[in-house]
Amino acid sequence: MTQSQSIPDNQRLIIALDVPEADDARALVNRIGDAGSFYKIGLELFMTGDAFELLRWLRDQDKQVFVDLKLFDIPATVARAVKRLDGSGARFVTVHGNDAMMKAAADAADAISVLAVTVLTSLDRGDLDDLGFECDVEKLVLSRARRAAECGCDGVVASGREAAALRQAIGDRLLIVSPGIRPVENRSDEASGGEDQKRMVTVPKAFEYGADYIVVGRPIRDAEDPRQAALEIGEQIRQVVCSTKAD
Repeated sequence: MTQSQSIPDNQRLIIALDVPEADDARALVNRIGDAGSFYKIGLELFMTGDAFELLRWLRDQDKQVFVDLKLFDIPATVARAVKRLDGSGARFVTVHGNDAMMKAAADAADAISVLAVTVLTSLDRGDLDDLGFECDVEKLVLSRARRAAECGCDGVVASGREAAALRQAIGDRLLIVSPGIRPVENRSDEASGGEDQKRMVTVPKAFEYGADYIVVGRPIRDAEDPRQAALEIGEQIRQVVCSTKAD
């Protein structure tokens, strides 16, 4: 059994707690109830000062936690930050640096898994041009993923659009966590300019292309019934994963 095949289907959906306060996060988790078992704490919530208390509360609720801080600093500082999180009960932490930073994070980790960010799903080729990267998005994602594997990272954060190419290039060596997921295509907020993601895919496509986990925020957080939205996405996951296993 591969690492991907051993993941429980109900843990493949990571719900982003993209809310301003820890109390808002708790309220959202309570509304979702047993429809959600894995949550992401990002930079906004960490800035409240209540992040570790929220993390402990989530673990007391038997939830898995992904700490998404995209650590980028001198390697020694990155290593100490990972060490600080290692005993917190968090399952994943992200690093967004060069080889030395990724290796420092991987070497410092014990109970926590290190995910290397490849290319943010809010960026496209035009953004990369602005940043001075003279290559297309997929080539940069593949390059960073190969280096993450060599540095000892456990997985990568990458758009579902690049998941198939990643699987072909690195096989099952790394977990793939894909943000920028939408339940359906052609969302009205994208057309109106309210969408901050650029390289999006739907739930089924992400898993068909090779993702192990998906991160979903706005479609659940802003739904009239967040629990029902999470249940519907969970059912999409179950169907596509079962179909993939059958193949």
